[in-house]
Amino acid sequence: MADLAAFTRFARTYQPGELIFAEYEPGDSFYLIQGGRVKISKIVGELEKTIDILQPPEIFGEMAILEGAPRSATAQAIDAVKVLEFNRANFEVLMMGNPQIALRLLKLFTKRIWDQKRRFMILTLDDPQARIADVFLMLYETNAAVSGGEQDGEKREFKVTMEDVSHWAGMSDNEVQAILNHFANQRRLEVYPDRIVVKNINDFIRFVNSRRKK
Repeated sequence: MADLAAFTRFARTYQPGELIFAEYEPGDSFYLIQGGRVKISKIVGELEKTIDILQPPEIFGEMAILEGAPRSATAQAIDAVKVLEFNRANFEVLMMGNPQIALRLLKLFTKRIWDQKRRFMILTLDDPQARIADVFLMLYETNAAVSGGEQDGEKREFKVTMEDVSHWAGMSDNEVQAILNHFANQRRLEVYPDRIVVKNINDFIRFVNSRRKK
């Protein structure tokens, strides 16, 4: 993204803990992170759930450009954050003057939209065990798994940690640890320091589908 240097006039900085925008407020800008980390959170029920932690060169807030809808989540600086802020007017300038960058951004838009909607599906599950199982289904759907080599082809290995699962599920490390231990005792998965192996991904698919509200 070094070729975005021409857009330094759109640079904005935020201090650690500073709110960039809040859920439900109107918005007409999206942001491309150049430095620091940004927490994306959403109110689910009565609790605030962290949806994502974003780093350079990721984008956020793009739904304001694509849908013109109120903010669907809250964005807050974790560190000292530097972003490029684009609204509809200067986004058109970017699109016209830098087609290669525009194409890359559009691909990021598409992936981000899918990620946000898929992660929100996880957070809407009431059953904590189903929520954890659905994290592995999300990773499976994004081809983040390596086949385990069993004859039935249902075993999958994920290069994630317990902390990663906690992040995606919007649950505490202790809650996730207890559920992973429960699944391990049922021989449904194996937990290692740098990876988690799901014994039968189809079992998790059936389990989550049975818990998801129709």
